[in-house]
Amino acid sequence: MPRAERERQMLAVAEEIFAERGYQAAAMDEIAERCGVSKPMLYEYFGSKEGLLVACIRQARGQLAAATAAAVVGATDPEDALRRGLVAFFRFTDAHRRAWSLVLRNEAAVAGPAAAAEVEAVRQEQVEIDIALFAAFLPDAPRVELEAAAQVVVGACERLSLWYVGRDGDDAVSPEQAADHLMRVIWTGLSAMTRR
Repeated sequence: MPRAERERQMLAVAEEIFAERGYQAAAMDEIAERCGVSKPMLYEYFGSKEGLLVACIRQARGQLAAATAAAVVGATDPEDALRRGLVAFFRFTDAHRRAWSLVLRNEAAVAGPAAAAEVEAVRQEQVEIDIALFAAFLPDAPRVELEAAAQVVVGACERLSLWYVGRDGDDAVSPEQAADHLMRVIWTGLSAMTRR
C-alpha cells in the first residue's frame, strides 16, 4: 500500500479509537491491529501516541479550514458570508463528529503540549479566516475590532457545536438551524460594524 494511503488508513482508525475510548484508554496495539500494521510502523509514521493524535487533529484542521473558506466564496454581503461560513462549520462538525470530538474534548490537554497546541492552531486558523472575511467587507474597520469579532464567533461556534452535535432524534438540530441560532445572537453586533 502506498505510504499516503497507509497514513490515511492509520489516521482514520486512530481517530475512531481515540473518539471511542479517549486518548488515555486508546492503545497503540489496538490501532496497529485494526490497521493491519505493526506497532513499530505506527511509531515510524507518527513518532508517538501523541504524535498520532496531533496528526488526527491536524487533518481535521485542514478539512475544516478548506470547508469554511470555500463556503464564503461568492458571498454577496457580510451577512450572507457569515451565514455561509457558519453553515459550513456546522456541516463539518456534523459530518466529522469523531474528528471534531478530538478537538473539543480535553483529550489534547491530557495528551500533551503538542496536541494542545494543535487544537489551539485549529481555533486560530478559524479566527484568521474570519478576520479575512470581515476585512473584505469592512476594509476600514480597525484590526482590533475584526480580531475581537472573530474570537467571539469562533468561541461561540465551538460552544454551540458542543450543544448541537449531542442532539439526536426529535431534538436534532440541522447545520442550518445551528447557524440561524448563532446568527440571531451575533449578527446584531456585527451588522453595527458594517453600518459605521
